[in-house]
Amino acid sequence: MKTTRLQTPRRPVKKPSNNLKDPVGVYCRIRPLTSEDTECCVELISNTTIQLHPPDGIKVNRNGEFKEMQYSFKEVFGTFTTQKELFDVVARPLVEDLIHGKNGLLFTYGVTGSGKTHTMTGSPGDGGLLPRCLDMIFCSIGPFQAKRFVFKPDDKNTMEVQGDVDALLERQKRDAQSSTIPKSLSSKHKMDPEFADMITVPEHCKAERVDEDSVYSLFVSYIEIYNNYLYDLLEEIPQDPIKPKWNSTPVRNAEFIPPQSKILREDSNHNMYVAGCTEVEVKSTEEAFEVFWKGQKKRRIANTTLNRESSRSHSVFIIKLAQAPLDADGDNVLQAKDQTIVSQLSLVDLAGSERTNRTKAEGSRLREAGNINQSLMTLRTCIEVLRENQMYGTNKMVPYRDSKLTHLFKNYFDGEGKVRMIVCVNPKADDYEETLLVMRFAEMTQEVEVARPVDKPICGLTPGRRYRNQAFKEELTRKLELRGGPMYGEDSSTAEALLQSFASLPSVEITDPNDEQTLPRLIECLEQRYKIRQMAAEEMKKTVNAIRGMIHDWDSKFAAKDNYIQDQQEKLLEKDRFLNGQKAETERLEKKVKTLEYKIEILQKTANIYEEDKRALQQELEERDQKLHRELSDKRRLEQRMQGVMTDTKMKWEKECERRVQAKQLEMQNKLWVKDEKLKQLKAIVAEARTDRAEKPERTPRENDKKVHVHVRSASPPSVPVCTNAPPVRLRHRRSRSAGGERWVDHKPVGSVETDTVLQPHIPNAITVAVPNEKALAKCDKYILTHQELASDGEIETKLIKGEVYKTRGGGQAVQFTDIEKLKQEAPGSTRKRRSSQSAPPQQEETTESEWTDVETRCSVAVEMKAGSNFGPGYQHHAQPKRRKP
Repeated sequence: MKTTRLQTPRRPVKKPSNNLKDPVGVYCRIRPLTSEDTECCVELISNTTIQLHPPDGIKVNRNGEFKEMQYSFKEVFGTFTTQKELFDVVARPLVEDLIHGKNGLLFTYGVTGSGKTHTMTGSPGDGGLLPRCLDMIFCSIGPFQAKRFVFKPDDKNTMEVQGDVDALLERQKRDAQSSTIPKSLSSKHKMDPEFADMITVPEHCKAERVDEDSVYSLFVSYIEIYNNYLYDLLEEIPQDPIKPKWNSTPVRNAEFIPPQSKILREDSNHNMYVAGCTEVEVKSTEEAFEVFWKGQKKRRIANTTLNRESSRSHSVFIIKLAQAPLDADGDNVLQAKDQTIVSQLSLVDLAGSERTNRTKAEGSRLREAGNINQSLMTLRTCIEVLRENQMYGTNKMVPYRDSKLTHLFKNYFDGEGKVRMIVCVNPKADDYEETLLVMRFAEMTQEVEVARPVDKPICGLTPGRRYRNQAFKEELTRKLELRGGPMYGEDSSTAEALLQSFASLPSVEITDPNDEQTLPRLIECLEQRYKIRQMAAEEMKKTVNAIRGMIHDWDSKFAAKDNYIQDQQEKLLEKDRFLNGQKAETERLEKKVKTLEYKIEILQKTANIYEEDKRALQQELEERDQKLHRELSDKRRLEQRMQGVMTDTKMKWEKECERRVQAKQLEMQNKLWVKDEKLKQLKAIVAEARTDRAEKPERTPRENDKKVHVHVRSASPPSVPVCTNAPPVRLRHRRSRSAGGERWVDHKPVGSVETDTVLQPHIPNAITVAVPNEKALAKCDKYILTHQELASDGEIETKLIKGEVYKTRGGGQAVQFTDIEKLKQEAPGSTRKRRSSQSAPPQQEETTESEWTDVETRCSVAVEMKAGSNFGPGYQHHAQPKRRKP
């Protein structure tokens, strides 16, 4: 049986821990209004705050009231802000971090037509952020750029450093390939005038503290995210004049082959990258922007209702800078992979969020808009989860993988570089609702913190070696040019001079046996060289002795230095012990700080919970206040409505009463006329009876009272003393009809007038009060109020207002009025006498009795009054007059 050996899983690369965090920098740029737009909904309050005004016809809250919102940013750029001002504040720090080996992410966000592409790319004569970033990079690393193909990207998101020979072979190979490419596709041609004005940046800026002992190489790539798929815009696809292009032909064409979508992968450092993406090495701003413009023409744009050239995809322009240090001599590049640093700056132009009811999108445009909004929604969700995890200490999983856009840039939010966002705003009133959502997203993004990037490691070589190597080469070249002089200057040794003065050996060829000159010449030359050799040996001995002396002196100096070093080492050991003690103290303080931070975090969470409860209670209070205001307004409207109904009913009944009063007056006038006629007849009868009157015996008052009308009917004159000698009627109070065995509160104000008549009510077992109080009302079941006022004829009119006492739920008493009685006092005969005098002629009668002894007055009262009349019980003894037989 064959056993397989299990491999040990690879440990993940530990990234350097860094507790320092910076919030995401969010900036705002306001686009100028066009000539067609008149109403503006955005107002610039300060350089960090803007205010949104809701336009007419839009209700912000549930009450229908207009509410103005203010939003704060790190900095707000108005309509007159130039591209250079925006670049200096937002993009320039990211470019400096790129040159110093740190990553950066800059993306523009906003509604369709808010100026995102203009901010990123620019316009002719006024370049945007992208060309200005390229110009700053090349101005900073221009003299320190490596030759082409020294840095070679591999398929694993890393860079390989090649030697000079390999780079030369690679360049020769690429030149051979470029010679076979048609001229239209070659990179060596004149710059396109379409974008020539965009990269003309008059204000050349340069980064500070550029490492002069390193070599740099810049690579660019351009991708787009369309319908949640990744496409390489720099990929070379062979053009076929017969088959159509990808950017303008529908998919249903049978001969059409769309480009292959790219996939995302994770490298050894857990960074995300696009596998198989084209990375072009560029050496100038013009060349880099030409590559960008080449990919920009392939980007998907379309004409919509809101924008003539609307971006239908998210574009990502990646600038990758590779740098490696020079060797100790400052001549060649170190090929150590751990010393190679690759930094990356991503410039993202997000597609604008849009509503289909405004763009009227259909078919493929509708699908594109849905994918754009979905990816932006995923970005918003990731920001919300990150904010919640950081604020409340939760550990929720951030849904980066739900969209290619968030999955590609997950490393930046996890602490691989700075993140900056520019919110572009179109202040026209039609985009108010979309702008409101953008502002809320920007406000939430500012609360997310990203870990600060770690500085690159130091290689440990001597700084300044590049320029020293260049100076050495220049000096060596100058020395080699001086052929006639000594090689090493005036301080060269004698042995070196002698070695240079060696004579050349003569020819040793003997052709004649009698030749006696060749051998002596050779012997002389060899003797001369021997002498020179002896001199050189002596010089060498002297030099060796001198070197030995120098070495001895150096040994003594080194011994002294060793002693000094030992002393310094002892001091260092003491300092190390001191530092260890300080380190232990520091660790103790750090533990204490962590404990306090944990307590602070708990208190912060508690405070956040209380704040949430407070906000909830405030919201509930506001809702109840709004409900109360609505109920009060409804109550006021109902009161006004009831007041109107009461006014109409009152006017109606006033008219009805006037009509009834007029009818009653007419009826009473007719009755009065009949009575006047009867009185005239009675008067005539009385006048005749006086002449024949005889004395009659007196009767009792009760009999006289019962037969008053009989005497009148028989035309016998009544006896005046009968009426005057009758016993007076005893004044007694009238008992209220409703006063039974119940307890009453008799409310009589202080100003009530005692009329001393039968009209004065009397209620037995009543509690009489001038001002009603709770104690009196608690003992009784009924309530009566005596109200007096002057009538229209000047007499006193008394009203008895009655009610029932109820106990309320709160423990008090309430009175509900149920009945009103009206009692009126009049002087008898005052009106009747006046009316009778108008119908009868005035007569002079001599009488000594009072007005009540007058027969006419008595008879008029007797005829007019009847039982149960309002004059009271004192006149109820009068009987009804009998009709006279004809």
